[in-house]
Amino acid sequence: MKLILRALVLAGILLTGQTQAQTMKSKKPNIIFIVADDLGYGNLTSYNQKSPIPTPNIDRLAKEGTKFTRFYSGSTVCAPSRCALMTGYHMGHAYVRGNSKAKDGTGALRAQDTTMAQRLQQNGYVTGMFGKWGLGDEETQGAPHLKGFNEFYGYLDQAHAHDYYTNRLLEIRDNKTQTVKVDTTQYTQDLIVNKALAFLKNHKEDPFFLYLPLTLPHAELKVPKELLKKFQKADGSSKFGPETPFQKKNNYDSQPQPRAAFAAMVSKLDGDVGKIVELVKQLGLDDNTYIFFTSDNGPHKEGGGDPVFFNSSGPLRGVKRDLYEGGIRVPLLVRAPGRVPAGKVSDQPWAFWDILPTVGQLTATPTPANIDGISFAEALAGKTPVKKHDYFYWQFKEGELKEAVTQGYWKLIRFKEEGKPELLELYNLQNDLSEKSNLAAKNPTKVKELKALMVQAKTPSENKTFDWTSVEQ
Repeated sequence: MKLILRALVLAGILLTGQTQAQTMKSKKPNIIFIVADDLGYGNLTSYNQKSPIPTPNIDRLAKEGTKFTRFYSGSTVCAPSRCALMTGYHMGHAYVRGNSKAKDGTGALRAQDTTMAQRLQQNGYVTGMFGKWGLGDEETQGAPHLKGFNEFYGYLDQAHAHDYYTNRLLEIRDNKTQTVKVDTTQYTQDLIVNKALAFLKNHKEDPFFLYLPLTLPHAELKVPKELLKKFQKADGSSKFGPETPFQKKNNYDSQPQPRAAFAAMVSKLDGDVGKIVELVKQLGLDDNTYIFFTSDNGPHKEGGGDPVFFNSSGPLRGVKRDLYEGGIRVPLLVRAPGRVPAGKVSDQPWAFWDILPTVGQLTATPTPANIDGISFAEALAGKTPVKKHDYFYWQFKEGELKEAVTQGYWKLIRFKEEGKPELLELYNLQNDLSEKSNLAAKNPTKVKELKALMVQAKTPSENKTFDWTSVEQ
């Protein structure tokens, strides 16, 4: 009789385990998408062993997941890059193609610009955003509560997000984005991450989309004193001396030790990513959660930032606001135990505008057919994607107009100022990743082919703020 009882108990345990496993597989996967702000390709030790700032928690995502070495941001600055991420359009078709005040008719999304969050929300996901939005102020059609988010806490305005100690942030309350008071002695990164951790705890039983567009390490370079100490000597001087103090300029405050402050911000970012991953494990969500980590564009040199000292672009040329690889090629680490191969490195090229359809395929969420993005879910699974891009395209204008197109390893960059002849640069990224040798004069046929692709890739902007047709005259 005892043997029969033991057999029945064992069978029950096995059945329960199988049922739980089947339930986990049938449950919609959770999505956590973390975007650092102005973090360079070379600011992670998993991408650049020469980086003087250890990033062990983010590096662990590479060990436990897949590292993509040719992933591209949507643009070379904040707002348009996020527009590409949310809407699936590259800069030849996106509504927001540059940084601008996030008002209706300028830098805010319109009612017809549906986002990844809206689509996931319609598919039964609880959606939360904690960090910097940048695509619509509270009174616009692009406000977070109108763009698919159940919860939001953080900044709407990009200039406001430069201030890490502020008396106000914004939050969705009563289904509306509203200003909330904040203690000016509180570091906003802590407030934002604490809200994200609470979101995870509160929705562990729901399929969720957690979007974390964190503000670190964007200028201004400011951190709590206790975090700065990690990069200071016993006498209080910087470990990265001699420092060149940054004097207050525009809306960036002074910083006597900008290198130490930047390092502390990257270290803080790394620690906060570690908190997110650890909580996912503690809550038992590990086997059903995709965690993405990336950056919105290349590294900055604002507010005392020193990308040369930190080798922030790694082997790449250029920084934020450039269309050289250093301005648009960004880290991408994806972790999902049992779903994404661990320790794999992939050079599959893809971009921000591919995230919407990729997440759509992972979650069985319908995506529009007319967007520029395509799904790379197969690449996440370690397989060769059936469908790939023929080319990638960007445009950007602050001063002169810049355009770039890549096809295979060939890359053409175009510079055009109003009333002046265009300048063209051609590179072969396979042999010249640092874009040092301009091959345009030697390859006129290839230049002609890629320039034709540039024309094909873009349409005139529907947003007059980003109508740059006069430059073409």
